[in-house]
Amino acid sequence: MINQAEVDRLYDCDVLDAHGERIGSVKQVWLDDRDGRPMWASVHTGLLGMKESFVPIQDATIDQGHILVPVEKQQVKDAPRIDTEDQHMSDEQQERLYRHYGMIPGVRSGDHDKLQGKHATRGRESMAGKLTDERAARDRGDSVTRYEEQLDVGTRDVEAGRVRLVKHTVTEQKDVSVPVTHEEVRVVREPADGPDGSRPFADEEAEVTLRRQEPVVDKHAEAVERVRLEKEAVTEQQKVRGEVRKEEVDVQHPQGRVPRDPRNPGNR
Repeated sequence: MINQAEVDRLYDCDVLDAHGERIGSVKQVWLDDRDGRPMWASVHTGLLGMKESFVPIQDATIDQGHILVPVEKQQVKDAPRIDTEDQHMSDEQQERLYRHYGMIPGVRSGDHDKLQGKHATRGRESMAGKLTDERAARDRGDSVTRYEEQLDVGTRDVEAGRVRLVKHTVTEQKDVSVPVTHEEVRVVREPADGPDGSRPFADEEAEVTLRRQEPVVDKHAEAVERVRLEKEAVTEQQKVRGEVRKEEVDVQHPQGRVPRDPRNPGNR
């Protein structure tokens, strides 16, 4: 028998009939309110798994991940359709299932009383409550977390180069105009007032020294300017490129691919 602790293992498990033939997979489980024992399971059958049928699992067993039930596959397919959209199974619906599987009072009275005896109302409320929580969780389905890589862009200081001030000597020619003076001689004639002591008719010479200035070049060093280096920060825009990975999620469905959600381009 399957106990309450094994309920979570039942979902999506394949159900096999008395001959080992696959009936379908479990989508919902109904529990007994008194001991939490699994009583019924809704199984999706049909070609695309769109039909929902109820199968009794009171006497079912789990073997290698499969649920073995002592009923025939065709019997499950022919089971009356039970509408459980309001998460409630009425006395009439339970009676129809018990009668279909031969579990009517007098044949399987013990199991029948658990759902229709003096605890019938309490049982339906409890089963509905448990099914509501479990079905709500199942309807949400399993989820996966999708990841994308993002570029984390920052800056760091690196040495771009070194700048030095180097002083060296360059020789060049320089022309400078300098005023210079020189003496020239000219003959000046003046009338003589009388003898000046010189002998007449004697040869005489008179000499005059002429002087002139010539450029004199000398050099001296003097400071003309001071040269130094200054740094300033200049900001510019530079584009960077990197390769990133992202995950995409595909939804596989028996009727084909589910349309992509336009709000989330990562899913398809």
